[in-house]
Amino acid sequence: QDYYGKVLQKSEDLKTNACVTSARPLPKAVRDALERVHEEVVTRYYGCGLVIPECLASCRILDLGSGSGRDCYLLSQLVGEWGHVTGIDMTEGQVEIAKKHIAYHMDKFGYQKPNVEFLQGYMEKLGDAGLANESYDIVISNCVINLVPDKKAVLREAYRVLKPGGEMYFSDVYASQHLSETVQKHSVLWGECLAGALYWRDLYSIAEEVGFSPPCLVTASPITIGDKELEGIIGDCRFVSATFRLFKVPGSSRTGPGQVIYNGGIVGHERELVFDANFTFKEGEVVDVDAEMAAILRSSRFAEEFLIRGSRANTAAPQGCC
Repeated sequence: QDYYGKVLQKSEDLKTNACVTSARPLPKAVRDALERVHEEVVTRYYGCGLVIPECLASCRILDLGSGSGRDCYLLSQLVGEWGHVTGIDMTEGQVEIAKKHIAYHMDKFGYQKPNVEFLQGYMEKLGDAGLANESYDIVISNCVINLVPDKKAVLREAYRVLKPGGEMYFSDVYASQHLSETVQKHSVLWGECLAGALYWRDLYSIAEEVGFSPPCLVTASPITIGDKELEGIIGDCRFVSATFRLFKVPGSSRTGPGQVIYNGGIVGHERELVFDANFTFKEGEVVDVDAEMAAILRSSRFAEEFLIRGSRANTAAPQGCC
C-alpha cells in the first residue's frame, strides 16, 4: 500500500522493468480503446502484461488488483454497455483515482449508465467484498498475484467466483527458482514485483490443486533489473513476465481428444486466433486438439466460435508447457 500509494507517483519511478507492459503489437481495437483512457489513470498504472483476452462482448469480468483502473476502462469498452467490469484493489489511493474518473469514461464511451465498479478489498478474500459464487465469466489480474503471500488463496477465490467454463487470464512475474528469505523480505524488491514471484513450476501444482485446467502459456518475456545493488541481492535467479490462461472446466466436458475448426467470428481475430503458445487456430482449418483443449473450447465462451467434433483416433499429442 505504501509503495503503490505513496512511493511511486508514476511508472517512471520503478527501478526494474517488471511492472512495465511488454511492447507487443496491440490489436487496433485495443489501441483505440487505450487512447480513450484518462491520462492520470494510465500514468498511475503498474502492470507487467496486457490482460485483454478475446471474445468479450457482454461478458462479466473481475480484475484482481485493479490499481488505477486502466485495464478496467479498457475492458469496459470491449465488453460493451451490456457487459460489466468489477475492479478490486487493497490500496485506497489507487481505488480513489479509479473511481474519480468513472463519469469521465462513461461519457467518453457514450454509455447511459456505468458498466464498471471499483471496490477496496483483498483478492484472497473476495467474499468479504460481497462477490458471489459463479458470478463472473472471466477473472483477470495484471502483475499483482506476486504481491500476495498466499497465492493458493487467490486462485481458489478466482475459481469460486468463476462460472463453469469461465477463464482466469492473467499476467504475472515468475522466478526460475524458489527465492531466499533475504529476497522475500526486501521491501523494494517486493514492491517491484520480484520478491513475491512464484517459482514457475509451483503455478502448475497450485492450479491443479484448486481445480483449474493445466495452465496454458500465452506469452513470456525476460525481466531486466538494471540496478547493481538489487542484482547483487537477487544473485543467479532469473525472472520472467508471463501471461497464462486457466479454465474452470466442468467434468461433463471432458470426453477425449477431438478436431476443431475455427469459424472466424471473433472481432479483431477473424482470420486467426492465437490461443496460446501451443495452439493457433486459422479460420476454416481443421486442427487436432488434445482432450484438455477440446474440453476448454467445448465448455467456455469460445464454444460458439468453433465446430468441435470427437477425433476418430487419438491423433493429438498431449501438450506440455513451452
